[in-house]
Amino acid sequence: MIYTKKSPALLIIGMLMLVWGFLNNSGGVDGMQSWLQQSAYSDHMKTKEKFDAELRVATEMAVAESKPAPVMKMPASKFDHAKTEQANLSYIIGGFFAALGLLILVWTPQEGDFDYYLSIVPGMAFIVGIACLVRWGLDPVFANWGKAAQPALGWNFATIFNLNYVVLGIVIGILTVNVFSIPGWAANGVRTARFFLKTGVILLGALYSAAELAQLGALSVVLIGIFVLGSVGLVLYMGRRMDAGNSMTGILSAGVGVCGVSAAVAAAPVVQAKAVEIAYTIGTILVWGVGCMFLFPTVGHLLGMGPVQFGAWAGTGILNSAQVAGAALAFDPHGIETLKVAEIFNITRVLFLPIIVVWLAAWYVKHEVGAEKVNLKQVLVAKFPVFVLGFIGMFALSSMGAFSPAGHYQGKYFSSSEIKEDKLLKPKETRLLEGELAKMQNPAETAALKDLIANRKLTSRDQDGLLLSAGKIAGLDPLAKAVLDKANKAAWHNSKTIGAFRNWLAWLFSIGLIGLGMQITGKALKQAGGKPLIIGGIVGTLKAVGSLIVVLLFVREFV
Repeated sequence: MIYTKKSPALLIIGMLMLVWGFLNNSGGVDGMQSWLQQSAYSDHMKTKEKFDAELRVATEMAVAESKPAPVMKMPASKFDHAKTEQANLSYIIGGFFAALGLLILVWTPQEGDFDYYLSIVPGMAFIVGIACLVRWGLDPVFANWGKAAQPALGWNFATIFNLNYVVLGIVIGILTVNVFSIPGWAANGVRTARFFLKTGVILLGALYSAAELAQLGALSVVLIGIFVLGSVGLVLYMGRRMDAGNSMTGILSAGVGVCGVSAAVAAAPVVQAKAVEIAYTIGTILVWGVGCMFLFPTVGHLLGMGPVQFGAWAGTGILNSAQVAGAALAFDPHGIETLKVAEIFNITRVLFLPIIVVWLAAWYVKHEVGAEKVNLKQVLVAKFPVFVLGFIGMFALSSMGAFSPAGHYQGKYFSSSEIKEDKLLKPKETRLLEGELAKMQNPAETAALKDLIANRKLTSRDQDGLLLSAGKIAGLDPLAKAVLDKANKAAWHNSKTIGAFRNWLAWLFSIGLIGLGMQITGKALKQAGGKPLIIGGIVGTLKAVGSLIVVLLFVREFV
């Protein structure tokens, strides 16, 4: 079978990206970029004004001393970096797509692996093109509109409704497949969306410290243990009471209780589920998960949740792995902290999968007359998600210093070797803090501030959390608050390698989630219905609301 479709689409996408790269590099779209990136452009103009003033003074001094005019170069601003990044990515990716697009037009396709893999590229380019449009265009547009409307509304609608590149990308994906349909030349590549998501989760392992993983991991085991086991048990109970059928009940309990579609697929052989029962389960998970992906971030913002609390809630309460990532990034699209917490909880759920499969095997044999025993070892090896092992491997490499200096992860960026002398607090700043000691609200905050004064830098996560709270004390000197902010920024730095990881992760998840949106079809949603939807809806709601209450009551923002 020949998979590659003769179409100029890939070449056109590549050429458009090359043109965008040229326009950014030449300054041809500076006017548009200055509006899209208003904050970065404002900083750029301030930097330019400061540079012009320094150059003018240096030139006047040189003239007065009869010396040659100085040669000075304006430092690059965030605005310059953004334009350069867009230009470089457009050149690299656009050039790659254009070359392969030209090959598709001149090559005579022949059956084989090369034909199959080449046929994937146009669909990937289709998703990447949308990702660039959303990240570089629609995301800043809605951000600007939200800020502009805030004085009149009293709140930022773009933030509250999560109108960022994550949500916009998913919505565009859903509209594309349901309103316009996926072009034939792109169909093969669109199916690779999950590859991008799983790759992103694997690479995420490089961003954890051992201390952070140990603390979040311990918290996740407790929360996930309660809600996974409780959800599975409740579905099994309701399924029996409602006479939903043993195989249907078993597969639904795995999907709703553990980690969505992956768990349902893993449990299917154990409970001898039929194809229609798998379809009902996936439809139920899809209906529930799509709603959660949009609802959870909005509730999180309204309740003022932070990265740890929201990540714990999303990782516990949302059914499917991809939907967990979507909700976490929708809540915090320009950072990675929420996603890190959510994925730890999500991976902990996956690690519960073997326990649930064994439970369901025993349950099914007990309740189903004539049930055949299944080779559990074979099922688990064949169905266990490989991306979890990849995540663990990346974390192990990271812990050995493969991606950053060895001291980078000591206590989560608080290693003394990682804070330069010019980042330490100055004597006048410590004296300013000494005058604020009497305003501290409790002995713990007082001790934390004294330690900062003595060391001129933060030394632990707990101290950082205490002083962040102290920075909100009414009546605190604004200059003292600025000093506390400075100490916080000095401690929470990132290596260049880690910064690059974060940027590429954002791209991987953006591309993957747009592709995920393209797989949410009306037909798939209609697969949900009847008793499975009722059971899944009740248990899913109890799981979401129950985990929210527990997180708000017992999970501290700074773990």
